[in-house]
Amino acid sequence: MPMPIRQSLRVSGYILRQRLRRRARFPLLLELEPLFACNLKCAGCGKIQHPADVLKRRMPVEQAVAAVEECGAPMVSIAGGEPLMHPQIGEMVRALTARRRYVFLCTNALLIPRKIDEFEPSPYFAWTVHIDGLRERHDESVCKEGVFDEAVAAVRECRRRGFRVTTNTTFFNTDSPRTVIEVLDYLNDDLGVDQMMISPGYAYEKAPDQDCFLGVRETRELFRKAFADGNRKRWRFNHSPLFLDFLEGKTDFPCTAWAIPSYSLFGWQRPCYLMSDGYAKTYRELVEETDWDAYGRGRDPRCANCMAHCGYEPTAVFATLGSLRESIRALRGV
Repeated sequence: MPMPIRQSLRVSGYILRQRLRRRARFPLLLELEPLFACNLKCAGCGKIQHPADVLKRRMPVEQAVAAVEECGAPMVSIAGGEPLMHPQIGEMVRALTARRRYVFLCTNALLIPRKIDEFEPSPYFAWTVHIDGLRERHDESVCKEGVFDEAVAAVRECRRRGFRVTTNTTFFNTDSPRTVIEVLDYLNDDLGVDQMMISPGYAYEKAPDQDCFLGVRETRELFRKAFADGNRKRWRFNHSPLFLDFLEGKTDFPCTAWAIPSYSLFGWQRPCYLMSDGYAKTYRELVEETDWDAYGRGRDPRCANCMAHCGYEPTAVFATLGSLRESIRALRGV
């Protein structure tokens, strides 16, 4: 299933306008990190490896909104850390949706029961709940028992209240085609979420577990087998078909990390939210003074095994809109 038609038309029109203006690089989605603190300590995440004084900081709503307006991206993913720990997260989301930005609030869902009344269903807002497997596998991934059941209960409550709910699932080398199929079947059929996102885990330098990440060959084999027998055609993915082809190894793309810039408490992060090669003070500085050709598989050793959607989904989207055949395919969700 492709993205909602209103959102699809808005994003397509935005990309067309950038092309007509002959802009070589422009943002498709802003990765906004208004805090680094989290209520979990996941083994495959390096985002909470900051000093205590940094973990206590919270980005003012005005600063977050200014960053979104500065870059002009039509979509915003609010991550962290755990964004629901931000005391003004409801106000931040309302400010962005009022500006007709499509907002995805990435959360482990544990705080949704306490925070849900701060939000209202909107075509511009979606919860993005992290579900990294079924009960045992998910709880092992987040290093805490009971989280899966709490997340599932929160998803059901969000859907009961009329919210759009998407999920984000990260896979590691402990996964198999069977575990991929099991969790996607559950999310798609049993839990009935609106759409799902998937990604192979990126090897964060400061992640506690450095032995869980997939290589390119392993990633392609995992998804090729999981997608066999027509499985991917029935799952409601929030991905372009070309990105799914990319995960299977049917096609390859260069990284376009500039299309999903990251803005955090430290500023505009180079080159993406997965790597930290310094920060720019402005979006223009980020785009114009970053050596983008130095990044991506085959260029930077740190990118050797990266197939994350923050770098390659934008490339797939641009390739889709550049082809009538692929555009039709995307509308059909195959």
